[in-house]
Amino acid sequence: MKPIKKEDIDQKVFDIYDEYVHSKIDRRQFVERLSLYTAGGITVSGLMNFLLPNYVQAKRFDVNDTRFDASYIKYESPKGAGEMKALLTRPKGISDKLPGIVVVHENRGLNPYIEDVAHQCALDGFVAIAPDALTPFGGYPGTDDEGRTLQAKRNRDEMLEDFIAAFEYLKNHPDCNGNIGVVGFCFGGWISNMMAVKLPDLKAAVPYYGGQATADEVPSIQAPIQLHFAALDTRVNAGWDDYKTALEKHDKAYEVYFYEDLNHGFHNHSTPRYDEAGAKLAWERTIRFFREKLV
Repeated sequence: MKPIKKEDIDQKVFDIYDEYVHSKIDRRQFVERLSLYTAGGITVSGLMNFLLPNYVQAKRFDVNDTRFDASYIKYESPKGAGEMKALLTRPKGISDKLPGIVVVHENRGLNPYIEDVAHQCALDGFVAIAPDALTPFGGYPGTDDEGRTLQAKRNRDEMLEDFIAAFEYLKNHPDCNGNIGVVGFCFGGWISNMMAVKLPDLKAAVPYYGGQATADEVPSIQAPIQLHFAALDTRVNAGWDDYKTALEKHDKAYEVYFYEDLNHGFHNHSTPRYDEAGAKLAWERTIRFFREKLV
């Protein structure tokens, strides 16, 4: 059987996958809907193997990489899970205090892709912390399906407190100069927006295809925001117009980018929704923004 290529897949298949990974449909419905798109030697199992993340192949960095100092740490989150585990990483060989970035995962815990994002932040000159909201269950379980099931059991406002506590931990860390931003993806995009609402000392927020703050919450935002949306992501994008109206009504600083013909999750290099050019451009914009704001 010939390998499945991204360009051979109907957009509706990616839409079905999006519904599945955001718990709009269960695994049985996922399989049933995929079966409608099997033709020309493509099987349901082949489609599933193509769509689901391949972390072994995609992994970019190891925690022992000599280019950065990285370790798994624990910190206190009294309003959230109590005690949290996180990856802490910074570039090696730099003695100066650095600006910090909180890296927020999707709706499935601290998987290898998000760890890669944190390490990339370190290589770009920041000290980064990437918490695992699945700490109360022992941490990311090894598969995204299990991770989503576990994360759905947690209260999202308590998880928000866990990431706020990570901000406070980083703010007081001896390697950090106290100027901190947040970047998050999907669920982490919502967390990023909400940290901008909740934290007057946050210096910058960069949500990727994340849920937006409400009109009532927008007046509390002090940090400048850089937003990234995938043009094909109609589910998340539906809330943008109202968010934009509220941001402009209250004179909040923001910049926004839409990436044409790309899907939700286009920055995640472990799945076929990944777009190399779009992800590279978005990350260049992200780091430029952090370098401007975290001074």
